[in-house]
Amino acid sequence: MNPQKRWLQDPLLAFLVLGTAIFAASTLLGGASAAQTIQVDQAEINRLQEQWRAQMGRTPSEAELQGLVEQFIREEIYYREALRLSLDQGDVIVRRRLVQKLTFLTEDIATSQPPSEAEQRAFYEANPERYRLPARYSFRHRYFSSDRRANAQADALAAQADPSLPADPFMLQRAYAERSLREIGDLFGRDFAAALTTLQPAPSWQGPLRSAYGWHLMQVEKVLPEALPPFAQVAARVANDLTAQRRKDANAAYYEELRSRYQVVLPDAGRT
Repeated sequence: MNPQKRWLQDPLLAFLVLGTAIFAASTLLGGASAAQTIQVDQAEINRLQEQWRAQMGRTPSEAELQGLVEQFIREEIYYREALRLSLDQGDVIVRRRLVQKLTFLTEDIATSQPPSEAEQRAFYEANPERYRLPARYSFRHRYFSSDRRANAQADALAAQADPSLPADPFMLQRAYAERSLREIGDLFGRDFAAALTTLQPAPSWQGPLRSAYGWHLMQVEKVLPEALPPFAQVAARVANDLTAQRRKDANAAYYEELRSRYQVVLPDAGRT
């Protein structure tokens, strides 16, 4: 076999050649590397122990802890060498991760202090539409299938006059409690939901209304009008919303401040 081909096919030899090439490149790029210090303090050791304990449910042994420390040192060395060789440049994954990390840092600073109750109440009063409950309907229905019947609408009208006439099995529920028009529309169709608003609560059967499935006799039991619940009822949701809004505002403000430091040149002349 040709000696040149032989070394190319030998994994160990190829690895050694590749390692030599990387070392040579690092020397050319960074020059002779001075001694570097990796300091592993007690706080870092505690962090490694806690991470192990969270994953394994127990404290690591001395040997396991030594292995964790050695793994940390190994990662730190590789990390520093990768940065020195500029291996982070042009890597989309690394780029996105750094952007994400900076975003998280900004959000953490913005939300380090939980909002006070006064701030929550002010946010609640400034954004009532976030918490307003839509009108909700409670009803029962009897179903008449357009697929099973020659004239389902006529059969539904006949059953309205004579409740003893049988209806058809329905794949969903026969009764619904406090459902919004959006939820009802998702189940039965928008036209059905719109027609439901014309009915009033009554013990009698009304309709029939047409849905995506067929025709329905309706017994509307209760209609709750839209309402704004009191602050105490939605306080937890307000706190979460206000915290999320603060994160959003902090990111926007931080980006605008950073953006002002840069001149951006776009393809069209004069655009920045």
